[in-house]
Amino acid sequence: MAKILVTGGAGFIGSHLTEALLARGDAVTVVDDESTGRASNLAAVAGHPRLALVRGSIGDAALVHRVLEGVSEVYHLAAAVGVALIAREPLQTIERNIYPTQLLLDELCRRHQAGQSMRFFIASTSEVYGKNPKPRWTEEDDLVFGPTTRPRWSYGASKAIDEFLTLACARQFGLPVVIGRFFNVVGPRQTGAYGMVLPRFVDAALSGQPLIVHDDGQQMRCFAHVSDVVGAVLALMQSPSATGWVFNIGSDQPVAILDLARRVIALASSSSPVEFQSYAQAYDADFEDIRHRVPDLTRLRTTIALQPTIDLDATIRDVIAWKKSTSP
Repeated sequence: MAKILVTGGAGFIGSHLTEALLARGDAVTVVDDESTGRASNLAAVAGHPRLALVRGSIGDAALVHRVLEGVSEVYHLAAAVGVALIAREPLQTIERNIYPTQLLLDELCRRHQAGQSMRFFIASTSEVYGKNPKPRWTEEDDLVFGPTTRPRWSYGASKAIDEFLTLACARQFGLPVVIGRFFNVVGPRQTGAYGMVLPRFVDAALSGQPLIVHDDGQQMRCFAHVSDVVGAVLALMQSPSATGWVFNIGSDQPVAILDLARRVIALASSSSPVEFQSYAQAYDADFEDIRHRVPDLTRLRTTIALQPTIDLDATIRDVIAWKKSTSP
């Protein structure tokens, strides 16, 4: 029985990962400050004899020292999340993404040098590509950020620093690491409170409210079900050939946001209209977005040969069913 640490384990992706690790037979310690995660996300495994939920920050050095004792795998998912939060609180975004990662890596490297064997996975994001104009992004592509006067780029830049820190530890100290760049992970338990588009659309469709589409709705995105993403993460961590590499993780089947809204309306049997809103109205006057965000998954597929099992329509139905089951 392996002992696993999951930071941000009460969040959307983290809670699904925690359930999968417990189902695998591992003992799991979750650390979450519940700033964006919720203990209720772990309701299905509450009281599990192999689960320990620690309410606290991974930026607490004493806590990090304590929870790493005897751990063989670390999944670092704790981070600022969502475009709305990033636009509203750029300073918090930078602080919450960089300092805790550095603190965690410092402790991991010390323990690795002392002989404690641990593998480290860090959740990064497609945001690190910034506004690279390529139609599909590979892991070796340039990162192209906008000016520092646009706070929107602080998230991608801070996660890029996380990646640099992680790879530096791998190169200098031999720490076995895997970096996963997530592309629009969706599914049950995801909230629209921080700007996530699919749960926001589903909430509106089920309540008969307008689905708010930003700009002209022709932005292209790829959406992957959280269970497929968790399966990919676990497979990468079990693959020796993944060590030291960065991987795009998600779907590579793009859909326009306006088409996504129409699919949600149809699958929810809703009469909700679609309304358009400018980025300035939604966020602020200097907000920038990316028109196309599509990953090249060649490296992922050649490393673990894992194919998605849930298509977009099935994913939307799953989110609709979950929203209905949790509605008052």
